[in-house]
Amino acid sequence: MSAPAAVIRGLGGALPERVVTNHHLSALMDTSDEWIRRRTGIAERRHSSETETTSALATVAAQRALASAGADSAGLLMVATSTPDKVCPATAPKVAANLGLRGVAAYDVSAVCSGFVYALATASWAISSGSVDSALVIGADTFTRLLDPTDRATSVIFGDGAGAAYLTAGKAEEPGTILASTLHSDGTGEELIQVPRRAGAFFEMQGKEVFSQAVSAMSDSVQTVLARAGWTANDVDSLIAHQANVRILKTVASVTGIPGSKAEIHLDKVGNTSAASIPLAMTNAGTKGHRNPGDKVVLTAFGGGTTWGAIAMTWPSMSVIDPH
Repeated sequence: MSAPAAVIRGLGGALPERVVTNHHLSALMDTSDEWIRRRTGIAERRHSSETETTSALATVAAQRALASAGADSAGLLMVATSTPDKVCPATAPKVAANLGLRGVAAYDVSAVCSGFVYALATASWAISSGSVDSALVIGADTFTRLLDPTDRATSVIFGDGAGAAYLTAGKAEEPGTILASTLHSDGTGEELIQVPRRAGAFFEMQGKEVFSQAVSAMSDSVQTVLARAGWTANDVDSLIAHQANVRILKTVASVTGIPGSKAEIHLDKVGNTSAASIPLAMTNAGTKGHRNPGDKVVLTAFGGGTTWGAIAMTWPSMSVIDPH
């Protein structure tokens, strides 16, 4: 008997209520709507309130993913986040409890912007091995709480949110199947993206070096999963990369030979939502009807650590709730 395939059955997203436009930020610091759009492609983002915690947003996204799949349970729950509610304990058990999933295996994954790709790949391995028959994978971050509000290099980029995918065991020919994955890290680059461990420290990023390494790492990862899936760049219907910067998205598409028109763009409405960016972009694609069941899709991300990876999958058959 062949090993079961991991198949995505549902997607869900959640966003804070407060919309912060480029014009709002230009009133607070030396920037402008034109400068932000030109450099990042971002027009607005969401900022969380005190009650819109990482676990709260993750719970709503997970509830919507379960509803999308018509499911009410999971054998495994992972929350990819760099902004847990508490340093200890992890956020995932709280989310599981919020969902009524007491006793389920639940833990956090910390790989910054690569977190969702890391968690999704791990969930697919767990399902394919027969260890579990279903999994909830959530990317959730309230990253704006880590930012220096006067630093236009970082504060204009990030937004808060959560996205989730629900997977079950299935057959490889089904729409939504995860076909190939690759994960990598290089700890020598830990200072490129960091929040130093000192009182009052804010998020720091070496933008130019991150841009260069992100393009190279994501492009290599995409090529790897294309080869493992037996696809060419021309076969790809959609490239859903971490929504950090529109220039990075277009450059990765160009380097890998995937037409730029196939790069999913969602950061214009939500900014860089760290671990939430890929599942939110997937959810947006589902609500807007951008994809058809069986479409060939590649996910890829680069984050602090440094960490990076990619996944090749087919698009699931499902309905999705619009988080906007």
